[in-house]
Amino acid sequence: MPRRAVIIGAMFSDVRSVHFIGIGGIVMAAAAAALKARGLRVSGSDGEIYDPAATVLREAGLTPWRGFDERHLEPAPDLVVVGNAISRGNPEAEAVLERRLRYCSLPELLREQFLRGRRVIVVTGTHGKTTTTALLARVFECAGRRPGFLIGGVPRDFPSGARFNDSEWFIIEGDEYDTAFFDKRSKFLHYLPEVAILNNLEYDHADIFEDLAAIQKSFAHFLRLVPRNGLVLANGDDPHLAPLLNVNFCPVTRFGLGEGNAVRARRLELGAEASEFTVDESRFRVALAGEFNVRNALAVVACARHCGIPDAVIQHALATFGGVRRRMEVRGTAAGVTVIDDFAHHPTAIRETLRALRLRFPGRRLWAVFEPRSNTTRRRVFQRELPAALAEADQIIVAQVAALERIPPAERLDPVRVIADLRQAGRPAEYLPDVPAILEFLVGAARPGDVVAILSNGGFGQIHTRLLAALQARERAPAAATV
Repeated sequence: MPRRAVIIGAMFSDVRSVHFIGIGGIVMAAAAAALKARGLRVSGSDGEIYDPAATVLREAGLTPWRGFDERHLEPAPDLVVVGNAISRGNPEAEAVLERRLRYCSLPELLREQFLRGRRVIVVTGTHGKTTTTALLARVFECAGRRPGFLIGGVPRDFPSGARFNDSEWFIIEGDEYDTAFFDKRSKFLHYLPEVAILNNLEYDHADIFEDLAAIQKSFAHFLRLVPRNGLVLANGDDPHLAPLLNVNFCPVTRFGLGEGNAVRARRLELGAEASEFTVDESRFRVALAGEFNVRNALAVVACARHCGIPDAVIQHALATFGGVRRRMEVRGTAAGVTVIDDFAHHPTAIRETLRALRLRFPGRRLWAVFEPRSNTTRRRVFQRELPAALAEADQIIVAQVAALERIPPAERLDPVRVIADLRQAGRPAEYLPDVPAILEFLVGAARPGDVVAILSNGGFGQIHTRLLAALQARERAPAAATV
């Protein structure tokens, strides 16, 4: 196909220079690199910038400013993109408002520059969005569709989590979190879905939504964007989605394991390295463990079939899927101890991840090391649910609430109580507030054959690398090993 014009969206047709406030987010970095590749002048600023965003920016020839300063807006850019993490009080954001510069959110930019005019598939839900989006992009790639995509993680089947090209297809992970400090609507309300996938729905993002009903309302608004010639693919087993699906403005197809679903997975076989299931008369094998990944794959099968991709192509893509970093990712083995990195931070995700790890590492002692870091798990919203989820492990360590000074004490999760509840349920559990204390304990207590799952949606103080190094030191000199 011929290369598209420099600017796709008419809304920004006169833009030649763009500045990104908060360019260190992976999606911000990918969008900045894509605009630079189209010939625009691009600048940006942020605090510390880590991989994979740092690599994306470096390979694009972009050198952002460290820190925020209103002088970064001189000379004035044609457009300023304000990241979701930027709040009022940020000196650049304040200067944008004061000088009346033209600005937009990242989802607005994505809509006008990369989504409008394309056939967009939006993958939503509380859990499984990243894996499902990456798996769907893999299927479309194997089918020769070469889709554009935006994945909220790092897929192993592609060089990066974002690709902005000239394909008629674009597959995007749709987040229900708010858009920007000036737009509190969910991000996915900007994404122009032709096909909307609803994996599941639970209460989350306690800093944004008051209750489950508020989240359901946002999802209901999202469904109203699907055209009459589009499709809603929804998890028919999820009771929280059911009230949203009685619509007459677009087709709705339910998928799941229950009998009432139009696309139903049967004859499940859950293995250590892969899962198998049957849809109609076709057998599918996905290179992922756990029932929740069968549900993710089932959504992909339903969507790919709707888009005209043959079962044989879908079967090959699922069986050869490389996975996503930070989703049950093995970071290494030292002293016979396997260290796993996983993004799980919601009780349901924690529970399902630990169950899948049981399948993947049968008969081995399983540790769960959990950092309460998300805006919801730092609060006491899941005070009762977290112990039940973490109890899927044999040994549990809970760290101090991240940035606890930002949460009022009355609203804050109580990790000591989580530990008490776990012990009452018969599970060995420890509250160890910081990474050095956790490392010291693990180096002394972990034994060969153990699997240590690090559960956090942040960097967690480089605990994965440090633990592997400490275990290696113990193996070399057991009596002298130090953390």
